[in-house]
Amino acid sequence: MTTASQLEHLFPTLAEIPERYRPGAPIEQREYLVNGELRRWDGPLASVRSPIFLAGEQGDQQVVLGSTPLLDAEAALIALDAAVQAYDHGQGLWPNLRVAERIQHVEGFLARMREQREAVVRLLMWEIGKNLKDSEKEFDRTCDYIVDTIESLKELDRRSSRFELEQGTLGQIRRVPLGVALCMGPYNYPLNETFTTLIPALIMGNTVVFKPAKFGVLLIRPLLEAFRDSFPPGVINIIYGRGRDTVSALMASGKIDVFAFIGTHKGAADLKKLHPRPHRLRAALGLDAKNPGIVLPQVDLDNAVSEAITGALSFNGQRCTALKIIFVHEDVLDAFLAKFSAALAALKPGMPWDEGVALTPLPEPGKVDYLNGLLDDAVAKGARVVNPGGGAHRQSFFYPALLSPVTPAMRLYQEEQFGPLVPVVPYREVKEVIDYVLHSDYGQQLSIFGNDSAEVGRLVDAFVNQVGRININAQCQRGPDSFPFNGRKNSAEGTLSVQDALRVFSIRTLVATRFNPENKALVSEIIRNRESGFITTDYIF
Repeated sequence: MTTASQLEHLFPTLAEIPERYRPGAPIEQREYLVNGELRRWDGPLASVRSPIFLAGEQGDQQVVLGSTPLLDAEAALIALDAAVQAYDHGQGLWPNLRVAERIQHVEGFLARMREQREAVVRLLMWEIGKNLKDSEKEFDRTCDYIVDTIESLKELDRRSSRFELEQGTLGQIRRVPLGVALCMGPYNYPLNETFTTLIPALIMGNTVVFKPAKFGVLLIRPLLEAFRDSFPPGVINIIYGRGRDTVSALMASGKIDVFAFIGTHKGAADLKKLHPRPHRLRAALGLDAKNPGIVLPQVDLDNAVSEAITGALSFNGQRCTALKIIFVHEDVLDAFLAKFSAALAALKPGMPWDEGVALTPLPEPGKVDYLNGLLDDAVAKGARVVNPGGGAHRQSFFYPALLSPVTPAMRLYQEEQFGPLVPVVPYREVKEVIDYVLHSDYGQQLSIFGNDSAEVGRLVDAFVNQVGRININAQCQRGPDSFPFNGRKNSAEGTLSVQDALRVFSIRTLVATRFNPENKALVSEIIRNRESGFITTDYIF
């Protein structure tokens, strides 16, 4: 079947959708969570439109999924005040609960969350076009992340339960919360990436204002009651609306202590500038990336193509960890392009619930026009579309285009496309690739494909001070979640992993005393009578 034929039959009629996946009536959400209660918003609403269209006699009709509250600055600041009061300068109930007690609250939330799996997975498909398999994986991986976070905190607390004696000073070092956290996630992983900051922030004793991603916003609605019922009032507050109306006011208030944000470096910089005391703001940022893949002349080409096509086009290339540009040595260029084009042709386009589907519609309005602009610019400056049908589009769907040769004169060489365009840059001398990485504004990850140990080893040494992760004969990726996830330059601030996230949202505090019989007796009395939540030798099983 040709690409044109596939696009002609891409969008289904309502009757062609399996009944279990059909969209229900539009959801008019007016609830948002503040201070332990679901409040009703009677102001304006934001329409939530699916990237999926329905075919019919009137042509393609975009599915309207519902609407969410367009809160204003006043409503956002009320939510912030609830978080500030719940933290109460560190004197509130939540920051002073024992670690085991906070864990119980998070475990209670996880149990309630698991009950909403089907609803959340369904909304992931309809809101952002993520296929069924990946939507289920995102939900399950998020649950696993919460479990791993709990276990990691238990281990951290066990290590902190002992006292240290150094140079006549007896001390106990524990991690304590930082204050009020603002958590914002991305639309490509609106559940998983968001919860990788939200859950650590909560479990370490911070109070939180959480604003869902701009797309994938309705899927938080099934979890609102679980959040409300699982945490004390004010500990978690969930707001909606335009960032310029809500988040700007939150940052300008100066009451945010921790800023967790996944998005563009420009967006993060603009928001950080609004904070009146930036030296007091802890930030955990996952930002832009232009991760290169480097194919060396001595290489297992089948493996390189297999990893590169998944790395470049998984979820239509809408991942910060995606391979955004591929440098291929001219000795293997033709073979690489032929194999990649053939593998691309085997990817199935369709709707998220279709069996084996790999290519789906794009949720971002205007994205197809943006990708067309990048493609036209590259072609006008000498690139060609290698794969048949590359760049064909219909409504929100864009068929991937493999482009080569891509040169520095083209926008696609520098800009992060965040979509299904695959630029291939031929090279002769590896210094060309090294120079690209050294002078790039981004430094998240890269992939090296090759089997010459001397050359791979030399490139590893050239790049270890440029990016946060080097992948050998494998695509760029975040997991396993126990590994550090970070970046350099404009790509990140801070490090996230299960263990690192707990540290990002906390600070080490030391209680110390001179080691003499009187102080030893005093500390022993405090522990024996359980007179302090901090000074304790409790062991969490």
